Amino acid sequence: MANYFIFPKTLIILLCLNSVVHPIEALSQPWSLLDAPKEILQNLIRDPLSLSLASTDFGHIIHQNPVAIFAPSSTKDISKLIKFSNSLPIPFTIAARGQGHSVNGQSMTNDGVVVNMTELNKGFGNNGSSGIVVFDNFVDVGGEQIWIDVLHATLEKGLTPLTWTDYLYLSVGGTLSNAGISGQTSRFGPQISNVLELDVVTGKGNLVTCSTKKNSELFNGVLGGLGQFGIITRARIALGPAPKRVKWLRLFYNDFSTFSGDQEHLISVNGINETNAPNYVEGMLLLNQPPLDLSFYPQIDQPRITSLVTQFGIIYIIELVKYYDDNSKDHIDQEIENLVQGLKFIPTFIFEKDTSYEEFLNRVHFDELALRTQGLWDIPHPWLNIFVPGSRISDFDEGVFKGIILKQNITAGLVIVYPLNRTKWDDNMSAVTPNEEIFYIVSLLRTTGFDKLEAFQAQNQQILQFCKDVGIGIKQYLPLNKSHEEWVEHFGLKWETFEKTKAQFDPNKILSPGQTIFN
Repeated sequence: MANYFIFPKTLIILLCLNSVVHPIEALSQPWSLLDAPKEILQNLIRDPLSLSLASTDFGHIIHQNPVAIFAPSSTKDISKLIKFSNSLPIPFTIAARGQGHSVNGQSMTNDGVVVNMTELNKGFGNNGSSGIVVFDNFVDVGGEQIWIDVLHATLEKGLTPLTWTDYLYLSVGGTLSNAGISGQTSRFGPQISNVLELDVVTGKGNLVTCSTKKNSELFNGVLGGLGQFGIITRARIALGPAPKRVKWLRLFYNDFSTFSGDQEHLISVNGINETNAPNYVEGMLLLNQPPLDLSFYPQIDQPRITSLVTQFGIIYIIELVKYYDDNSKDHIDQEIENLVQGLKFIPTFIFEKDTSYEEFLNRVHFDELALRTQGLWDIPHPWLNIFVPGSRISDFDEGVFKGIILKQNITAGLVIVYPLNRTKWDDNMSAVTPNEEIFYIVSLLRTTGFDKLEAFQAQNQQILQFCKDVGIGIKQYLPLNKSHEEWVEHFGLKWETFEKTKAQFDPNKILSPGQTIFN
């Protein structure tokens, strides 16, 4: 670890007085870290490269300048840092950062300290790091671990978590602080619904083990709590038998009502016949906007797909997956036939791949590698993720997909849309959804240069304003920064509990300031 923040106090004051990046008058408690115990000081980093990396995130839109980076070697180190902050007349803010994959500054702090959770990974099972320990029906995972490593560790035992995110190079603590959703969510719920127990360092610096039966206020608050009440250092996650392979289908539609009706039928099968139910249901749009990503489809079919998109402007695609293994391989084709029977997709526009379970779950990583080689990964990502009530999804299609996105000369990028069952979510947890049994996740996952960033941000605001104007009661997922009043509206009936939980576990409001909920 280079460039520790242990300089003579006089030098630090001179640096502060002459700093352009961190003027002394901008700091809440300038250089109070100098009074910290040695075990905190020795884990502080303030070299320019580290500070620069911590000042941005995957979104590359918001920049905030921390005073220092904290590299903990144990959960006790995190506890000591938080307790030290609370001991000061004016505590400094603390932001836990895993993979930094947030897009709107959620893992940042201005003039505070960023906790680099990846340093715990280097302890892997030692020095207070949970690492990854697989048991018969659950896995204990350090909050700093990433999901791809969880997958590899559990597959070695023939086991797997039941529900995922689409991208696996995210930290466990990061996704559980939001919800963690993917095509399995309609069957098994979000990742937060599959957590059995947590270890959390609260905003007071206390290390607390919690579950639905023990310290349940903290457990429910932290899951989906946007990092407001504590830092997740261990999660116990439910497991099930791992399949070996998957049948991966895409079905084309030119009518939104037919598309959404078939999607809702497929997720309803989960509650009727689990054996014959799909294991994964998502959806996406192919828009008549270049470039069309047709890499999934056979080259011989790509011209007719392009022609279809040109003809209708928008093609809606159901993405459907069924798992299988050696015991079920002889009848998997019949199961697929049963699943698609009665679905009203465009005849002959059904495409199938057969791949390994691991390759399917890790599919986005291959896209990442391609984008990195093109220089299209570490650039702005003005994403918008919203939950739309099922009763208004057709209005959303007409007003947003057709009325805004298709009409405007802005390449939409990847547009994901699929329904979720609210019954699979635990309403005691902090995550917020529309108050309808069926709601949709709509994700606009765009990548752009800085020259077009404002156009995408303006379009995002136009979409949000449209929903407000016509009374579509959306809830943002991975919310954009809001005013205090907007946060109160976002949480709705949960706000009072959320505020009380904050007062109980982080009374000085030092954690996750980048969310801008309380500061």
